[in-house]
Amino acid sequence: MPVQCAVCGRRFVWSSSLSVHSRIHTGEKPFECKVCMKKFTQRGLLTRHLRTHTGEKPFECTVCMKKFSQKGQLTMHLRTHTGEQPFECTVCMKKFSLRDTLKRHLLIHTGEKPFECAVCMRDFRDVQSLKEHLLVTHTEKLFECTVCTKKFSTGKTLKKHVMTHTGQRPFECTVCMKKFRMGGALKKHLVTHTGEKPFECTVCMKTFLDTGSLKRHLLTHTGEKPFECTVCSKKFISSSNLRVHIRTHTGEKPFECAVCTKKFKHMASLRHHIRAHTAKMS
Repeated sequence: MPVQCAVCGRRFVWSSSLSVHSRIHTGEKPFECKVCMKKFTQRGLLTRHLRTHTGEKPFECTVCMKKFSQKGQLTMHLRTHTGEQPFECTVCMKKFSLRDTLKRHLLIHTGEKPFECAVCMRDFRDVQSLKEHLLVTHTEKLFECTVCTKKFSTGKTLKKHVMTHTGQRPFECTVCMKKFRMGGALKKHLVTHTGEKPFECTVCMKTFLDTGSLKRHLLTHTGEKPFECTVCSKKFISSSNLRVHIRTHTGEKPFECAVCTKKFKHMASLRHHIRAHTAKMS
């Protein structure tokens, strides 16, 4: 016989399910993590949380062997291989592989911008755009480069920047010995040796080395430009394109020639400039 919640009237087949549900109303969290003392309403949620401490990833993709800590993450990942897009926009019938992507897309139709900057009251469509706005416009920059005195919002960003001065490339490819500043860049490079491109676009069948490249490519089909400049409102497909554009407003030139100390807005401009020095030497 079904049992009913006395607070909200929701019905359950099992009394045990009602007991778990009632914790939503009481706030009771009987399952505690022994590592960080965080508490949970269900044992399953605690088990899932513990993997953040142990690093355990029991759910493996049978296509590319990538591992995940949660079954839901694996389910979402598998769609990059199968091309499944179960979430459909009721306005334009466009389909999406993730519910969150559909939610963001719907804002294009409604014009809604639910994320407000607490400093200047400007509204944004998504959290990422708001975060970038806060970082660029309002965040105090406490981490200063001792070489060029440029300031950064985080120590991690400063660390990356310092490598442009030192030329340090701590990540080395074991196949061709090429070195990289970032571990992520090395990972992408390694695939150039295997030739593997496991991520396929379901629209044009083009394949990519990683999910990030596939996601950026998909925007060329949808026309969506989620990254907006807070100065002139120009929109971009990727955050990296937005960062490059912002330099037109700030005048920042982060790429410095080690020979003559001339500075450039783009790495490509610096590379072109360096060729002028090498041509003189030869």
